[in-house]
Amino acid sequence: MVAGIAHEINNPVAFIHGNLGVLRQYIEELTDCLTLLGLTQSGAGSGAIDPAANATIDTEELTFVLDDLPNLIQSMEEGTRRIQEIVQGLRNFSRLDQVDLKPVSLHDGLDSTLLMLSHRLKRYSDRPEIRIVKQYGDLQPVWCYPGQLNQVFINLLSNAIEALDQAWQQQMAQQSSGETARWTPTITLQTVALKTDQGPQAELVIQDNGIGISETIRHRLFDPFFTTKPVGKGTGLGLAIAYQIVVDRHGGQINCESTLGQGTTFRLRLPVGQPAADPIA
Repeated sequence: MVAGIAHEINNPVAFIHGNLGVLRQYIEELTDCLTLLGLTQSGAGSGAIDPAANATIDTEELTFVLDDLPNLIQSMEEGTRRIQEIVQGLRNFSRLDQVDLKPVSLHDGLDSTLLMLSHRLKRYSDRPEIRIVKQYGDLQPVWCYPGQLNQVFINLLSNAIEALDQAWQQQMAQQSSGETARWTPTITLQTVALKTDQGPQAELVIQDNGIGISETIRHRLFDPFFTTKPVGKGTGLGLAIAYQIVVDRHGGQINCESTLGQGTTFRLRLPVGQPAADPIA
């Protein structure tokens, strides 16, 4: 459904974006004609102009309008281009046309997920913008189920954002009590190509500098229905599903490292090559 909606949005947006270039050309040609007719300040003096026309030109601020039109077209082009990027991100994220095992770029999946979560990364009245640090290595495409891995990415990144939100609230509480601290909420994404006894692997690290996790909780993170969130705020299935997708579905590894009060790191390892058979087929 998401892929279908993205396709339907993309068609009219592509039509508008394509015609903006033509509109820009028409405006430039009209401006040249008006200049030759002496109807702008740059063409003033090229011929006699009816006083009534002069008054209308001054009232309507024709020169300003002609000067500002290219800026208006540029803004519209940037807006439609942004919509096209979002649509492409939706299509990449859903991967409904790629339900089979196939080689894909992990970086594309991460970037698409970040795009889907961009509204949660922005600055709020009670929290600064979350900084994203990308340390992408030279990875070859990984054989995987793209849609399922994107679900893992969104679960891990959503948890990181929530941890940073809580950490910021703690920072505000410390400041209100007289303590001051300089802290920037940050998520670091790192990918590395590894050579192991089991063959080439891709390692993905998602790290935040949020509130961290206690050792007791860390050992239960991947248990089904285990959650530290208030009732109604979480199902306790996100990390359990992530574990199943990475380990059972892809034959990979996922683990968590954390220090309370300093942040959390999730480390994923995925085999790069095509598996001989689906692990749960």
